Amino acid sequence: MKPRPPLPAGPYLVLGLARSGIAAATALRARGEAVIGCDAGSAGKPELARAAEGLSALGVEVHLDASGDALAARAGTLIKSPGVPHTSPAVQAARGRGVPVLGELELAWRLLPNEFVAVTGTNGKTTTTEWLGHIHREAAAPVAVAGNVGTALASLIGAISPGTTVVCECSSFQLEDTEAFAPEAAALLNLSPDHLDRHGSYEAYVAAKLRVFARQGNDDVAVAPAGLGIEDLGGCARRVCFGGEPGVDAPPSGARPELEARAGHLWWDERSLLATERIRLPGAHNLQNAMAAATLALARGLDPEAVAAGLETFTGVAHRLELIAIRDGVAFVNDSKATNVASTLMALAAYPGRVHLIAGGVGKGQDFTPLARPVAERCAAVYVIGEDAEAIAAALAVSPAPVNRAGVPVNRAGVPGHRTGVPVSRAGVAVNRARVPVNRSRTLARAVRDARAAARPGDTVLLSPACASFDQYADFEARGEHFRGLAEAV
Repeated sequence: MKPRPPLPAGPYLVLGLARSGIAAATALRARGEAVIGCDAGSAGKPELARAAEGLSALGVEVHLDASGDALAARAGTLIKSPGVPHTSPAVQAARGRGVPVLGELELAWRLLPNEFVAVTGTNGKTTTTEWLGHIHREAAAPVAVAGNVGTALASLIGAISPGTTVVCECSSFQLEDTEAFAPEAAALLNLSPDHLDRHGSYEAYVAAKLRVFARQGNDDVAVAPAGLGIEDLGGCARRVCFGGEPGVDAPPSGARPELEARAGHLWWDERSLLATERIRLPGAHNLQNAMAAATLALARGLDPEAVAAGLETFTGVAHRLELIAIRDGVAFVNDSKATNVASTLMALAAYPGRVHLIAGGVGKGQDFTPLARPVAERCAAVYVIGEDAEAIAAALAVSPAPVNRAGVPVNRAGVPGHRTGVPVSRAGVAVNRARVPVNRSRTLARAVRDARAAARPGDTVLLSPACASFDQYADFEARGEHFRGLAEAV
């Protein structure tokens, strides 16, 4: 493995005591380091109080309900959890004193002497990461799956052998905190606006994602879709592309993608790898996820037969288009991980119609109007919940305009720029021109109840919120588990 830079000197102030912060503090204490842990958002979180007790028992000095800016004066290095913004007073105080600030991803990478395969992108990260882990297991190759996917990377320190490949999901929050992070292989799956409330602009968000490639060397691998639209990914790695039909998703060089979907098969090195119909996960986006996972595996030398077996036998992960139950012919699908508009668009595209969409939560400054057309085309009804329920309802109530052959919205006379008013049904429920009701259910429990009452055999009740969960739930997993319980109780 390539050499890792040493850690800067302690004492270490770990800012934020969620999963990654707890793992970082625990790993540092196991090395005999002096560690201070603090969290400003512990009010009403008994699980954080229990975690603090565990850390204290290890010898960590814990401060709850503390911003950490005063503690920064005692730190030699600040370890920042991904959820803590750079505008945090403690981060600002540390940087003002010249104290190094590292993210948990950077910390774990420096302390793990393992091959790293990093997966990032706006959507599909978790599915692709878990799929790649499954492919490794099919190939009998030791693997540990961690990162933003759920298992904190720092928890692997001292727990895995040097020959184990670490496959890690990397969020933009984690990547913006990296300094020397240079995975042996990395993939950027796709890009669309997300987390603009944190990054400030789409350009800054893209820049954070591209940091996954920035320090790669000549012997490393950089994977991206052929149609990504970015000529230079950065770094010095060998670029390997995946894509669709020839000429449709051509890479910047104009060459054909190394892994290609055509004629109903996936092709690698001009040989058929697998018939695409054998992939179990629904939707075109999951075909893209499969291609990304396969490209990462094949470009690093895994056996093609094992890769094909892994593609075929993977059945998905929780909270990503997860079929929970079928009740009286109505399917209940949990896609709670859809925390942005682009992800919900992909979910809707996976179903032919008669969808009862449950959407809403914390919108993160997104534009919801792209949902209007697929809702009009595929949904029987929409049920909005949470903080941005009204913003979604307003976006969906405006009818998507007809389009010309070039995809430009036009009015009935063919003049670009058509928009309509907000029609309502006789019951006062906002509808679009396709007569799709938009119901203000407000809570998930009410939305499931409303959708169940309206659905008929053959319909799908789909939780795909297009929003974060933090207005009503601790995280998207808690939201998805609540939906699971509600669906199973129908």
